[in-house]
Order: sequence, then structure tokens, then C-alpha cells
Amino acid sequence: MQKIFSKTLSLNSATILLSLYFSIVFNYPFLQKTYSDLVQLDSFDFAYFISLPLFLSTVFILLFSLLPQRYIYKTVITALVLLSAIFCYAITSYGIIFDYGMVENMAETSTSEALTYLNSSAIFYITLLIITPIVILNKINPQANTLKVSINHRLKLIVAALVIFTIIFFSLYSSYASVNRNNRDLAKYIVPIPTLISGYKYIKRNYFYTPTVFQTLDTTPKIETSNNTDKNIVVMVVGETARANNFSLNGYPKQTNEYTEKLNVHSFKQMYSCGTATAVSVPCMFSLLNKEQFNKQSASSQQNLLDLVKLAGVDVLWVDNNEGCKGVCKRVNTITIDNNKSNPLCDGDYCFDEVLLSQLDKKLTNLSHQTTLIVLHLMGSHGPTYYRRYPQKFSTFLPDCQQSDIQNCTSEQLVNTYDNTIHYSDYVIAEVINKLAQFTKNNSQTINAEMIYVSDHGESLGENGLYLHGFPYAIAPVEQTHIPMLFWSNTIETSVKNDCVEQSTETVFNHDNIYHSMLGLLNVDSTTYKTKLDIFNSCDFNANTTNIAKIKLEKHEKF
Repeated sequence: MQKIFSKTLSLNSATILLSLYFSIVFNYPFLQKTYSDLVQLDSFDFAYFISLPLFLSTVFILLFSLLPQRYIYKTVITALVLLSAIFCYAITSYGIIFDYGMVENMAETSTSEALTYLNSSAIFYITLLIITPIVILNKINPQANTLKVSINHRLKLIVAALVIFTIIFFSLYSSYASVNRNNRDLAKYIVPIPTLISGYKYIKRNYFYTPTVFQTLDTTPKIETSNNTDKNIVVMVVGETARANNFSLNGYPKQTNEYTEKLNVHSFKQMYSCGTATAVSVPCMFSLLNKEQFNKQSASSQQNLLDLVKLAGVDVLWVDNNEGCKGVCKRVNTITIDNNKSNPLCDGDYCFDEVLLSQLDKKLTNLSHQTTLIVLHLMGSHGPTYYRRYPQKFSTFLPDCQQSDIQNCTSEQLVNTYDNTIHYSDYVIAEVINKLAQFTKNNSQTINAEMIYVSDHGESLGENGLYLHGFPYAIAPVEQTHIPMLFWSNTIETSVKNDCVEQSTETVFNHDNIYHSMLGLLNVDSTTYKTKLDIFNSCDFNANTTNIAKIKLEKHEKF
């Protein structure tokens, strides 16, 4: 036994063993997913079933054989082993797919957020996965660095791998082509090749590109109002990871909207997100580009909603209690909440969303413009540490899940914890409404106030083995795309206005509607405005601007 463990390995032997390990162990989720899809087909190709691990191994052999001599070889493979172990754990535990969108999401994740995924379960799993390949790397013969011998042996291995690759590919071409054609997303489960390609694309697009000229979409937007003595305040609350199905206002059996349901709030039950991750959804909802057109590079190179209404004369303030505005607020006044432990609402890493209310108070007592837009970016229901998103007194639904390895909690615990986050967000939203109502009531001036809440995306809570969010949109479960939207206005005083809003609450909308609906609420006239995309265009919320909706409709009826 001692002799076996003391033996060294040639580079070729190590390459073969490592390739087998990558294809069978690290890619077990890919193989499992492929086989589960195969057995559902009418014609099951057993040869394809058997050949797949071998075919995948030849791919890794060819890739690893391109690496230079021993030291670089060991360094690169060690990095790939660690990355693959992490990816394998995430795919197995949460059902995550590491496509371009997920790479983008990871790149824009803060250190504190990334550390929430670190737990004893993850450490144990990842450590277990890397032991064998690290042992193999340490067994490589130091003499394997001899150039002539290494090249000759490497060429033989490459030729052998190419022969096997070619035989499998051409003899089973119809099977491989058919599976790939009918299951295009299967390749995204392969570890780590697609992720490395996506990483390369992300770096190229974000760090090695020709800057585009910033595009001004409208040079002369303006606020239209018939009474310059009135003030208009719109508070937009940007939610985080909230899903529509868990809102009692939408029919959920638990009372998660205990606070807002008492405040004449309208819930839009068929709202859908632009993306499945904050890095896409937040820029998208503030962009004129629709879901099909949207890409971050184009969106960041042109006016967004905040830029345009600021140019029109609206006082814009973004207050952030999340991981940033993803570039949306970089040209407007911004306050980022300090998570210092000295604040009783903060723990040094995060703050409870109530911390935003004091900033709202400050702004309401210092209104400098006729029209004001305040955006409050919630931490909301950000996972996997849902239990850190609400104070202890809001642990309404029990038992909850007080850990970050949520896949190891029961379904009841996980859903209860998530519902507590929704319940707490509901409290914060209700407090925003109460403050607006009280402020407008106590003010001698006529003030029109609206509050619109909309989440960036939804969340999976273990349905079909999936957790969290960030799935490719084309195959994302509805839990990640069906989001809540709430609306309140102090000008909805008559049954006619209530009915007007309520008639729209069952209509299907998405983030494409936000840009135009916000222009309507702020009474900003712009050449970019499209009446048909304004959710509220048929309802007049501002008591002293009776003709504005009609004027806009006439100006923009061509859309």
C-alpha cells in the first residue's frame, strides 16, 4: 500500500486521471441532467449514453495537453479544480447555471454578499471535491519537466485523444446533434468550460471595448402642469428578490401584506421582470430599451429614466440599501446607506430596510423643486441569508431557516423565512405610504403623492430542485420572473379613480412599462414617452392637472 501511494505519475497519466475526474465527478450534474432528459425521449440511444463521459474526457485531455510544462500546468489545473468544485457545489445545491448572466452577476457581487454563501456545508463539499485532483497533481513526477520527453509523450496522448474523439463524434453524430438541437441549455451545465468562455466575454465586453458616445434621447423633456403652486412627489421603491406568488394581496394564504392591505394599495398581479438578476433587471427597468433590445453596454451609453426626468427639472434622489444601483444612479444625487454597527438597524454587513425611512423624512422636509422623485432601493428578500433581512420581532412565520445553506432546511422553514422577508418589506412600504400621507395632510400646500413598488426579479425556493435566481431567462421558472408591483396615491379619492386603477391590476405588464409609467406619474413630457406602455395613462392622479393625460394622448397617439 505504501508503494502505491509513493509512486509518481507522468504528465500524461495525470492528464488522463484528471480528465476523467473532471468529466465524471465535476460534471456529474451535467451527466445526470443529460441522462434524465434522455430517458424521457421515445428513442433512447444507449451508445450515446455510454459514450458521453468518454467523449467529455477526450475534450479535457485535449485542453489540458495544451498547457505548458509542469509548473504552469499545476497552477492552471489547481485553479480550475477549485473553480470547478465551487461550480459543482452551486449547481448541485442550488440548481444554478453559470452562463454569461450569472458570471455578470458574480462579477458585480460585493465581498460581503459573496461571503453569505460560505458555510460549513459548502466548505465540506468543496474540500471533499478537491482532495483527489490535488493528490494527483502532487504525484506528478518532477522529471516530467524534460522538454523532449514531454513533447513526445504529449503528442502521443493528443493523437490518441483525437482518434477517440473523432470515432465517437462521427459514429454518433446524429445522436449528439439531435440532443444538442433539442436541449440547447444542457451545455451550460458543463463544468467549467462554458463559464470560462462567459468570463472571457464579460471581461472583453466590460474592460476591452471601444467606448460609445453617450446618447441623449431627448434634449428638451419638460414637466407639464397647469398649477405651478402644486408639488408632486413620487416615491419609487425598488424591491429585491420578491416574488408575486408570496403576496397575500395576490391571493397567497399567509398574511404577508398585513400592513399595506389597510392602505388602499393596488396590487398588479401580472407583472413580470426584464431579467432574473439585479445586474440586468435594475438597469433594464430604468431604460428605454425593452426586454428584447436590452443589453447593459447600450443602456449605459444613453439617457435612462433618471437622467431624463432630471433634465426636465425633477429633483431626483436615489437612496441605496442594497449592493448599488448598477450604474443607473451615477448621474443623479445618491445616498448609500452606511452599514456601520453604530446604527442599531445595521450589523456591519447589512442594514434592515427601515434605515431608509429616516432618509425619506429628511428629503420630505427639504423639498426644493416642484416635482420630486425619490428612489428607495431595498435589500428586501436577498438570499441566501433570508434570516438576516428582518428584525427578530418580524419572525412571524415559524419555524424559520436560520442558516445560509438553505437547501439543508426543510421546505417549511425556507418558505417561512422568505415570507418573513416579504412581511417585513410590506411593513417598510406601509411606513413609506404613511409618511407620504401624513406629510401631504399636514402641509398647507396642495401636494400630489404617489408610491410605486416593484421588484427587480423573483426567487426559486426549492421548486424542482432550484434555489435563488439568475437562471437564463428563456428557461427560467416563473417564480424568478413573476414579480409584485404595488401602487398608492393620495389623489385616489373617488370610486372612479379607484376603479380606473383596479381595472388594470389583472393586465399583463413587465419592466418595459416602468419607464413610460414613471414619466406619466411625474408629468414629464418627452419624445421618448409611449402612451400605450404607460400603465396609468387613462387615470388622472393629479387633481389639478386634468388635461395633461389628454394632451399626452394627443401628442403621442402615433405610438
